[in-house]
Amino acid sequence: MVVEVIESSFDSLLQGAQPVIVDFGATWCGPCKALAPIIEELANEYEGKAVFAKADVEECSELAARFRIRNVPTVLFFKGGEMKDKSVGLVAKATLAEKVNALL
Repeated sequence: MVVEVIESSFDSLLQGAQPVIVDFGATWCGPCKALAPIIEELANEYEGKAVFAKADVEECSELAARFRIRNVPTVLFFKGGEMKDKSVGLVAKATLAEKVNALL
């Protein structure tokens, strides 16, 4: 399951014991739409091991600015509340899985 990000609760989301993977995108972005099912698949595969979240850059503009999101899609990888890795653009599922595995 992919959680919708709300700016007011973002920091508490990062405080959990599991790594958090946040997909920053936009409704008008073609590559973001192509990435969405990949993120869903990974969320199902890593259920109980990692938290997957989706943030719309227009609805979460303060978060987008905070993490300097310049291009969408951008996927950020957090562990222990800190950003550990980043992926920009439409990438293969295996590439994202590798980054998730590095956090486990």
